[in-house]
Amino acid sequence: MVVSRLARVCLLGVIMLLPLLSSAPATAERDVDAGGTSTSTPIKHVVVIFQENVSFDHYFATYPDASNPPGEPRFVAVDGTPSVNGLDQALRSSNPNAANPKRLDRSQAVTCDMDHGYTDEQKAVDHGLMDKFIEFASGGSCTDKSLVMDYYDGNTVTALWNYAQHFAMSDNSFSDTFGPSTPGALNLVSAQTHGATPATLPNSVSNGSVIGDPRPALDECWKGTGTITMTGTNVGDLLNAKNVSWGWFQGGFRPTGVDANGKAVCGSVHKNVGGATVTDYIPHHQPFQYFAQTANPAHLAPASVDEIGHAGPANHQYDLTDFWAAADADKMPAVSYLKAAGYQDGHAGYSDPLDEQTFLVQTINHLEQLPSWNSTAVVIAYDDSDGWYDHVLGPILSQSNDPNDALSAAGSCGTAQAGAYEARCGFGPRQPLLVVSPFARRNFVDHSTTGQASILRFIEDNWSLGQIGNQSFDACDASLTNLFDFAPSHADHRTPRLVLDPDTGQVVR
Repeated sequence: MVVSRLARVCLLGVIMLLPLLSSAPATAERDVDAGGTSTSTPIKHVVVIFQENVSFDHYFATYPDASNPPGEPRFVAVDGTPSVNGLDQALRSSNPNAANPKRLDRSQAVTCDMDHGYTDEQKAVDHGLMDKFIEFASGGSCTDKSLVMDYYDGNTVTALWNYAQHFAMSDNSFSDTFGPSTPGALNLVSAQTHGATPATLPNSVSNGSVIGDPRPALDECWKGTGTITMTGTNVGDLLNAKNVSWGWFQGGFRPTGVDANGKAVCGSVHKNVGGATVTDYIPHHQPFQYFAQTANPAHLAPASVDEIGHAGPANHQYDLTDFWAAADADKMPAVSYLKAAGYQDGHAGYSDPLDEQTFLVQTINHLEQLPSWNSTAVVIAYDDSDGWYDHVLGPILSQSNDPNDALSAAGSCGTAQAGAYEARCGFGPRQPLLVVSPFARRNFVDHSTTGQASILRFIEDNWSLGQIGNQSFDACDASLTNLFDFAPSHADHRTPRLVLDPDTGQVVR
């Protein structure tokens, strides 16, 4: 396996990449967002929809070709839809793993959860051969271990395929590190998994870096052990320093009561399509709760709609209903992170692609009807792959020699440079990333390499925030600007709205 020498850019933190905004007109005046802050592009509102546990091949293996069996929503790509780096016929019929990938249909939307541990994902990669997923990434509760290889097509994840062919998608975007939800969430907002206090939860922190799913110690809605706090800077700090409005909005964040000690209880639930009852709020999916400066420990509500996105009792951490209160009042923050309630976040084991589709479509349909839509960019991204098979190994820009590493040898992910933070082996698995916006390139697939911190990089560059520093990944992850067209000639023919059916994912108009 070849390990990239590009790690120098990330690890030294000295070479600061110039803002990658070449697709914006070089002589254009800076735009101004709703709060009066200038932006480097016409985008004044970024909405990041951060979903759970999907590899790229799991959702887009055969894009844009769907099987279209009777009884399932039909998908036929428009003329000129580009192909992606998916599963060709050889990988579907003669795969190097112990079983070939199989198509899953809508009746198989609810599945068991796969193994997406930091070490096991590296073992599944098998030195870049990508052939040990059944041995190391199949879920412990799965009776059929070959399920980890399987994929959906445009008859199940129909909305995502429609968004991909009408807007822009990447087929070369990765987790910044291997591992489960918490590392992905931390990389989204701080481009950094190092700086954790020790946790009692086994295999969750190593060498000061998060590799598992410890819970946020500051969050009153978590009643168990295995907690940490994070030191350092996150994007909320950068946005606050420039007076840019922002917020994290999560389903079930609003408390349903208090316990005997007067601490918040987040007890709201919903049923998924399989009839299982799922708790809405999942604490380790809320990255800002790990940082003292951006936490809202008691889950306090905003004092008013005017506060949403600004300083106040909620400290920028809100329930998902607060986002719509602000957006419908034409007071949507400049930067918003949306996290679905558990049953709609797409995580195998308790959620599914059909419930996820309902959330995505209802959210985007609503956003498209707002006056702010003409200056909005929606980014759909994922926290980790869940262990689902993907045939592409990304470049290893962050090398590590932690005992939990296993990519190139036991205890090894390449050769880390002196002073590099350990237990941050990455890029990790490949995942879907889509941009839905009037400025998105139409029916476009971007093949350039990006990571979760590329979303942060775009926000930093758009509002001139600076970067996190301290070996953070935003210094080396490219921005998302390849997925946009900011040329002046595009202003008169922006990518049109696309209204979909929340149940089928098919085009309404």
